[in-house]
Amino acid sequence: MTDRWARAEERFRQREADRRYRRDDRAWGGQNSRDNRGKTNRVVGREQDAWDDYEDDTTVIPRYTDDMDDQPPPAPASRSRERRDAARPRVGRREPVDDDDDEPQTRRRSKSPQRGRRSRAASRKAKERKRRRRTLWLVAGVFVLLFAGAAVFAGMKLIKSLGSPEDYATGGQPGPLVVVQVHDGDTSQQIASTMKERDVVASTGAFFEAAVRNSNMNSVQPGFYAIPSRIPAAQAVTALLGKQARVGNLVIPEGRLLHDQFEVGGTGRRTDGIYRMMAAASCIGTGPTQKCATYEQLDAAGANVDLAALGVPAWAAQGVKDCPDRTRQLEGLIAAGTLDFDPSGTPEQMLRQVVAQSAKMYESTGLPQSGGETKLTPYQTLIAASLVEREAKPQDMGKVARVIVNRLRVPQMLQFDSTVNYALDRTEVQTTDTDRAAETPWNTYAKLGLPATPIAAPSLNALRAMENPEAGSWLYFVTVDKQGTTLFTDDYKQHQRYIQQAQASGILDSGR
Repeated sequence: MTDRWARAEERFRQREADRRYRRDDRAWGGQNSRDNRGKTNRVVGREQDAWDDYEDDTTVIPRYTDDMDDQPPPAPASRSRERRDAARPRVGRREPVDDDDDEPQTRRRSKSPQRGRRSRAASRKAKERKRRRRTLWLVAGVFVLLFAGAAVFAGMKLIKSLGSPEDYATGGQPGPLVVVQVHDGDTSQQIASTMKERDVVASTGAFFEAAVRNSNMNSVQPGFYAIPSRIPAAQAVTALLGKQARVGNLVIPEGRLLHDQFEVGGTGRRTDGIYRMMAAASCIGTGPTQKCATYEQLDAAGANVDLAALGVPAWAAQGVKDCPDRTRQLEGLIAAGTLDFDPSGTPEQMLRQVVAQSAKMYESTGLPQSGGETKLTPYQTLIAASLVEREAKPQDMGKVARVIVNRLRVPQMLQFDSTVNYALDRTEVQTTDTDRAAETPWNTYAKLGLPATPIAAPSLNALRAMENPEAGSWLYFVTVDKQGTTLFTDDYKQHQRYIQQAQASGILDSGR
């Protein structure tokens, strides 16, 4: 009985050994494996019936290979050794089959280096993840600090804006007057900045708040204003809107001269010239502390030979240099209209500002490009426009401009009474024979061509009329009544009849 049990146990072990390594032999694909497999199958076939009811839970575990392992896989164990091990009798109780115990010893030894390499790689990856986490936390901390700083700054600004802006105390002693300029298109905020720069108010916020509360701020015009310094914002707004605050504002009528003129007759009424009008507009303050540029100071400044300091445009420079009278060299270069200048500057600076503004006004009509049809230079066109301004009503300016062009082409003396009166500093419609005979650089009864300089400040309408004269062949014109009716002709005899008509109306009577 014992021998029979031993043989059965040996056959069982042999069968299990064959089954356990069958797949591994197939993987190696060797001839010995195929032979052994055939032998084993024959043995197993003989004993199959005896062990049909045995349930085997043994699973062949495939060998693990590491991609990082460059060593070749270990060779499978010898089948003969496996048979010898299986043939040895074992006494005692049969133990459960353990897959790990059945694994070849060579495979266990080959796994140890692989596990070490995998452990080192995992360690490096863990350190890398830890370093990345530290970097992310550091970046997040920086962003948190920046956000907190921005929040604190915004909060401080908000708290400051909610508080009352800085302002000078009411009832304090105001400082001296300062001149503040309001530019075209300035907003209340921009005006507030100018006020702060000139130390009129303590802060822009105080002035802006006061300006918003005053609806009259919309009526502030561009120009210069004299405002006391270091005053409360509300008072600054009130001072800016006051009628006495505007300074340096010059309104020049059309046809006005640089110097004063006097009417011929018993009254001798004076017509203020541009220099006197500028002197009045330059005053800052009232009473004993008032400061003004004088008529004489402006007259002397206008005679300065440094034309660049006076703002003379390039297209007029040569004509101004050729002027026979330095005190009249800026005649016509200060345009009719509204001009603004800073009265806190020197007389030369004041003149420079108004001359520069006038040049821009003239150039806006296309003066530098004119002369294609009239054959006149820009400065000559300005001279002729001053004649049109003094001689014609607005509705007749185009015709008078044509008379000037036609006479210059003949050539024929212009013979305008306005050129006679200019040199005499007086105004009179009818001049005397003696006056007309006096030779001056401006008297067109005594010289051929245009006067040496403009004789007045022309309007832009007169300038446009001279740039584009009305078409016609007229050579003569005369005003025949006190309503300003002017008749034109190219026939001299007809012109004489028009003169008789004017004499009959009394328009040509002398004031003397």
